[in-house]
Amino acid sequence: MKKVILGLAVLTATSLFAECTLYKPCAGCHGAKGEKKALGKSAVITGMKADTVVESLKAYKAGTLNKNGMGALMKGQVSKLSDEDMKKVAAHIEGLK
Repeated sequence: MKKVILGLAVLTATSLFAECTLYKPCAGCHGAKGEKKALGKSAVITGMKADTVVESLKAYKAGTLNKNGMGALMKGQVSKLSDEDMKKVAAHIEGLK
């Protein structure tokens, strides 16, 4: 039983670390808790719904979204993220307070 609990704790910690690591580049503009308007232009993303974040990230990656003239910059930021990475980042953002 202890091995199962330890295994779950390691899995959870690894998942949270991955989310935080994936969010790290975002924090430069959006803030550690998503509290900043990126470059004074974007909305504050703290607590934004994960589905909305994923939809936006996919659109930025596809080059079909250009909110506040940030399309090219965001496309570069999300170009290396997989769909699974986007879901992890989105879950992290949704959990920000």
